[in-house]
Amino acid sequence: MPAAIAVLPHPPLLVPELSGDAAIETEAVRAAVRGVADRLAALAPVWIAVGADPAGRRTVPPGTRGTFAGYGRDVPVALPGPVTGDEGPGLPLPLLVAAWAAAGAGAGSVRGELLAPDTAPADCAALGRELGGTDGTDGTARVGLLVLGDGAAMHTPTAPGGFDERAEAFDAVVATALDVPDPAALAELDPVAAGELRAGGRAPWQVLAGAAAGRSWRATHRHTSMPYGVAYHVALWEPA
Repeated sequence: MPAAIAVLPHPPLLVPELSGDAAIETEAVRAAVRGVADRLAALAPVWIAVGADPAGRRTVPPGTRGTFAGYGRDVPVALPGPVTGDEGPGLPLPLLVAAWAAAGAGAGSVRGELLAPDTAPADCAALGRELGGTDGTDGTARVGLLVLGDGAAMHTPTAPGGFDERAEAFDAVVATALDVPDPAALAELDPVAAGELRAGGRAPWQVLAGAAAGRSWRATHRHTSMPYGVAYHVALWEPA
């Protein structure tokens, strides 16, 4: 099992160089993200970062570089760790944010694990069990699981997806599951509803559910906010 599990959103606006006029509106979630990343690095210097990407299932090695240039400014980042020589196509947004958070927290090594946003819940759970089926170390250092994903993007009429009244109930379930903690509630999230609500965190959260099952956890850090009508959930689970 992982030594700890962190949940972060991945909007580019977390990065101060990209936030511009949104810096004030996003400061609370940015501070929560930094606090969780700092704590995860203190508990486990080696991270496995899980996120969704339309390109589908792949592993991204430590040392892989990327940039936020596609989001408004060329802010280069890299997953910490030795370069393997095979960086592949670079970093999608979840791993760009993972690399940014890891650099700020001083994580020693980060490996990315990506899956398609529409991955079936059973397949998410299977990946979670695979990633969680260790003793919490990589042989030399403790390993933490970093799970990246956003909630529904339809909480207000001006939200990226417009307004959908179901968004409030959907993210209330996620928030409560992260508070408790309750991996089973995350495992039961409806992939169809999540897709309709543009909640890109559904698949990574269900990987978390698979990794966390069968063990007691306590939430030591929690934050949920909805700037610009998108739900951003932040959490840290430590063994109870």
